[in-house]
Amino acid sequence: MAAHYIQACSNGRLHDAREASISPLNRGFLYGDAIYEVWRTCDGVVFAWEEHWARLERSAAALHLTLPLTPSEALEQIRRTVAAYRAAGGGGEHLYVRLQITRGGGMIGLDVALADRADYVILVQPNPALTAAQLRDGYKVSVATSLRRNPAEALNPAWKTGNYLNNVLCLREARARGADEVLILNLRGEVTEAAVCNVAFVREGVVLTPPLSAGILGGITRHLVLHEVAARAGLEAREETITPADFPSMQECFLLATTKDIIPVGAIDDVRFAVGEQTVSMRLKRAFADYLRDYAVRHPEWRVF
Repeated sequence: MAAHYIQACSNGRLHDAREASISPLNRGFLYGDAIYEVWRTCDGVVFAWEEHWARLERSAAALHLTLPLTPSEALEQIRRTVAAYRAAGGGGEHLYVRLQITRGGGMIGLDVALADRADYVILVQPNPALTAAQLRDGYKVSVATSLRRNPAEALNPAWKTGNYLNNVLCLREARARGADEVLILNLRGEVTEAAVCNVAFVREGVVLTPPLSAGILGGITRHLVLHEVAARAGLEAREETITPADFPSMQECFLLATTKDIIPVGAIDDVRFAVGEQTVSMRLKRAFADYLRDYAVRHPEWRVF
């Protein structure tokens, strides 16, 4: 088995993810005509199952795409995939679960009527964790200068689709400068999000994150921090429009993502931020870890191993 084994389930067929599983005519491959969601597990339970599924349904509705699975069918296929992953010797206490749905295949052409039926692929692998150095020093982030976030009026970032070229090219630019992640501005010059994460700042002890109206994905972790986890940690959290001119007034910065929850940021280009165990960011990360464990206890119905 490969050192980093990824288990796949394509339309119910279990296989090594390196094996071919879809037709070259699949519209997800040809056009990015697809949607997806990613979950993490905690103590064998899929975290925020319903919240992610609701967002999947919103993305499908926006693309006029019919889901090929009900929630219960999807969960059963995820359980099968996780079992196969573990039987193949796949390790990891916490797992990454990705469900990708495409409009399907058919004749070549943009018309959605050419698609035959929706296809799905489930991928399971270890959930990536932050290293000790990343927790200590934080990510290095760089603001994209060559491209801006595609506006909601064009291709809405709130839809979690298979079309990530805007994110890919912005991240390429930041990585070329030695950064770990990119921060993307909208056409008004406001902060939106990173390539695969939402972003938040801390100013005078208050957590601030760009509003949905900036043109961002409505992240599940972001939502939970705003409406539940921050209060648990005794913190105030709210939305606020942020521009690069505001960076020097912020004491801390962090990213928010399903797979790594709270990710400390040490610097955005030349602006440095506080990192370490005594920061608000780490206080919030500890509160989120408690929330994860509580969720697993409260929702045995989403257990997959």
